[in-house]
Amino acid sequence: MPLSVSQIVLIAKQREIEELRRVMSTALLVGITGHMIHVLQSERGASSIFLASSGKRFADTRRELVNEAKTVEKLLRKQIAAELENSSFANAKIISLFAWVLLGLDALSDLRKQIDNQELTGSDSIAAFSRLIAGLISLIFEVADAAINPDISQLLVALLNLIQGKEFAGQERAVGALTIASGICSEPLRERIAHLIDAQEHNFKIFSNFAEAPIVARWQDMQNKPYVAELERLRRILSTTTPGATLDSNLSDAWFQCCSERISGLWALQCDLVESLQERCATLISDAERGLMDSEGLIEGLRENPPARAGLVDRFFDPDLPVEQALSFIPPAVEGQHQAHSLIDLLQAQSQRLANMEDELVSARRALNERKTIERAKGILMARYSLSEDEAYKKMRTTSMQQNRRLVDVAESVLSLSELS
Repeated sequence: MPLSVSQIVLIAKQREIEELRRVMSTALLVGITGHMIHVLQSERGASSIFLASSGKRFADTRRELVNEAKTVEKLLRKQIAAELENSSFANAKIISLFAWVLLGLDALSDLRKQIDNQELTGSDSIAAFSRLIAGLISLIFEVADAAINPDISQLLVALLNLIQGKEFAGQERAVGALTIASGICSEPLRERIAHLIDAQEHNFKIFSNFAEAPIVARWQDMQNKPYVAELERLRRILSTTTPGATLDSNLSDAWFQCCSERISGLWALQCDLVESLQERCATLISDAERGLMDSEGLIEGLRENPPARAGLVDRFFDPDLPVEQALSFIPPAVEGQHQAHSLIDLLQAQSQRLANMEDELVSARRALNERKTIERAKGILMARYSLSEDEAYKKMRTTSMQQNRRLVDVAESVLSLSELS
């Protein structure tokens, strides 16, 4: 027996609901992954001071942070297992990243033992934590790249850039704490801090462009907090101290405190963004479920919202519509055509809605693709010239400023030259 139109539209709506519920599950994964990043950032910062002070400082704080990280790790492992039960919804890259993340989590125990025994330098400890955090951020990146709803994509792009900017802020906290606690101004570490400040500004700018207005307003309010002014003061001390000169190691507490307060503020914004993401998913699911109860309404909606090209055909062959208006969505200024006018208004509104959604999705994907291009170019420079990640980024950034070109344009040039060689 052939399917009826009502059955087909119901099946379509059911599939939409399934996809949205999958997005809701993904939002939960993103939230827990972001929480794992946050606690590892805190543990990394405390570990850097612990190592820089030869185990004399932050031992108790670090122990508390390790316990918190272990609790969140259990939640993340549980959520990954739940995602893998529905692995048909995830792409191969996301599943591979699950494996990479679990590999890093498995190695945490040995890393912590090495820190307990002070078998690592502060820089090695920071790098080890940062590698795991980078994998967690990559997981969020792939989830954002796989989103198909423009509203969800925008929220994910905002969240991704907030988390990445917060990670750079966390690295700045750890590197600065290590530098100050050592009592000696290190030029390589000072340059790294300058790079991290620059990178934060880039990510927070993208975050501000894609986040919802209330969250952006809270971000702007953060810039007037006392801890931001204190951080700027300490940054100036680091930037103006002669390399090799003595630093007041007691300032490490003030540095760690103001950085931590700022990161806590970013964490609150992150939680708000995750909540907005989950609320948006819940709203979309609720709307779709209401639509599922009205098969006649779904069919009527199908009639009233034809594919754009079908609408154009109808208008082109409408004898009452001037030819010059037939292929545009501008309603004619002719009296006595109320029915045609309302149809054109409907088509115009539908077309504009689709265009806006497409523009939003393109904008979100462009931000993600630019980030991919920059990362690929950075990797090529690192391999070709034996540069560190910081040095490769700094090289592209310097070229960008000298040539007055966007960073992504410089990255594309690097990729083009690599293909020619």
